[in-house]
Amino acid sequence: MLNKTTTAAALIGALWIGGCATQDYVDKHVATVQSQVTDAQTQAQAEAQAEGQRLDQLDQTTREALQRAEAAGKLAEGKFLYSVVLSDDGVRFRPAKTDLTPDDQAKLTAFAEKLKSDNHNVYVEIQGHTDATGAKTVNYNLGAARAESVRLFLNKQGVPLNRMSTISYGADSPVQSNKTRAGRAANRRVVLVVLA
Repeated sequence: MLNKTTTAAALIGALWIGGCATQDYVDKHVATVQSQVTDAQTQAQAEAQAEGQRLDQLDQTTREALQRAEAAGKLAEGKFLYSVVLSDDGVRFRPAKTDLTPDDQAKLTAFAEKLKSDNHNVYVEIQGHTDATGAKTVNYNLGAARAESVRLFLNKQGVPLNRMSTISYGADSPVQSNKTRAGRAANRRVVLVVLA
């Protein structure tokens, strides 16, 4: 009888000790999992904040694009008066160049004087074009740089910056085939569109 009582007591003691060991084991693993959950929540909050900042930045970009589109819409509503083309005659706008020749500068000076003497509230869209040589993004950037060089020159001649806008068509609007040297030269141009 004593043997059975001792065995039962030993068994109960072992289970009690085993239960305590199991509780410690569970507490350690729960603490580890809880720490991982906390880290994941912190990381998720940081990612959400970064995403919010990115969306704010996109929202600003969207607002700026909308303003440009509205300005373009106002420009499109204007009445076309005339246009002037600065193109390559073998010298002007050499491949990958944006600098204006003395002849171009003389034409632009006369153009600015005409705008001032007409004394109309006009708007000038300055369109930059390239030939099809080179990558598409390079051509867009080059067309934009050509248009911008014309805009800055006109501003030095007294044409207000708020009366001009630039746009680049890159190689998208050729006037001649890009398969010939003469065609590529004709496509390297800036077009000034005057609207009332």
